[in-house]
Amino acid sequence: MKIHEYQARNLFLEYGIPVADGDVAVTSDEALKIARKTGFPVVVKAQVLVGGRGKAGGVKVVANEAELVSEFNRIKNLNIKGYTVERLLVARAIDIKKEYYLAVTIDNIKGDVVIIASADGGVEIEETAKTHPERIIKFYMQGIKTLDEARWAPVAAQLFSDVRLQKSSTSILQKLLKLFFEKDCSLAEINPFVINGEGNLIAADAKVIFDDNAMDRHPELAALRDMKYEDSDELEAKEKGLSFVKLEGNVGCIVNGAGLAMGTMDAVNLLGGRPANFLDVGGSSNPEKVLNALKIILRNKDIKVILINIFGGITRCDDIANGILTALKQINIPVPLVIRLTGTNEKEAKALLTSAGLTTFTSMRQAVTEAVKASK
Repeated sequence: MKIHEYQARNLFLEYGIPVADGDVAVTSDEALKIARKTGFPVVVKAQVLVGGRGKAGGVKVVANEAELVSEFNRIKNLNIKGYTVERLLVARAIDIKKEYYLAVTIDNIKGDVVIIASADGGVEIEETAKTHPERIIKFYMQGIKTLDEARWAPVAAQLFSDVRLQKSSTSILQKLLKLFFEKDCSLAEINPFVINGEGNLIAADAKVIFDDNAMDRHPELAALRDMKYEDSDELEAKEKGLSFVKLEGNVGCIVNGAGLAMGTMDAVNLLGGRPANFLDVGGSSNPEKVLNALKIILRNKDIKVILINIFGGITRCDDIANGILTALKQINIPVPLVIRLTGTNEKEAKALLTSAGLTTFTSMRQAVTEAVKASK
């Protein structure tokens, strides 16, 4: 779950991470009140959950009240990658002497939390990672949740020659780690992490992403979700016990098990098709899940065929078949169904579907080939 910069900034404040004075504003009058309190110059920043706001003109430093009102109203009328700007962060402009990068995230390949740091912070950090990977430092937590200061000290010294800044950066990192673990984040990022005119380190930006799977542990975070940026189908699927991600193809996929779902999408691609979604009905044998899955998939008007690929273990093939038959009675399915069933109660399932005039496959390759053909 992504949150806006001003919300991440408030979390930084809660955890003692230094940020510039400021607040979020909806109107220019609110912006003026904030600026009068912080003092000019201030930076006004569009609050949108998409990248490229700076290049779109959504970030501006202003020197006085007239400029603030003018730029606030201009940014408020922007459309950034299809999203209108509803709120702007108004904060005291920082006299930046040097930019760094600091983040805590998860390395899924190594199965560990990793601190990523660089002396080359700012908007070009991704380009730096591509062209000069040696400038990106990765420090793995090695399965613990607190910073091993003895291991970290050489990294801090590599980033900062000033001992005072080494200590300050270490303290800020410890707070960032505390936020990361306590709130079940998948990313906690400061970019840029800057030295200001007074020679102190401060977070000039804040980005936090939470692990959706941990939200049940954090009901206090639910209010931070901006529904405008959420896919309604994905949210509904989650409520109904389905794992669903919309893609850009035209072969709808209903599969049991995340591994088989990924393999099914790979097979569709391999045979020249384009999967329209990832959808895992899980290990449940509830026919209602199939009905709900079909309803969600069919909202996508690009769908040309629906591929149902079931390997029955805990999931019973006859329950999946009953779900398909229930759906045929309740909703209009205007595209072909390609069904592959194998495993628990396969014989019973095929008998049910055959009696309804539906063809089934045992071979996954045959089913995928037929689905791709239908999608053309």
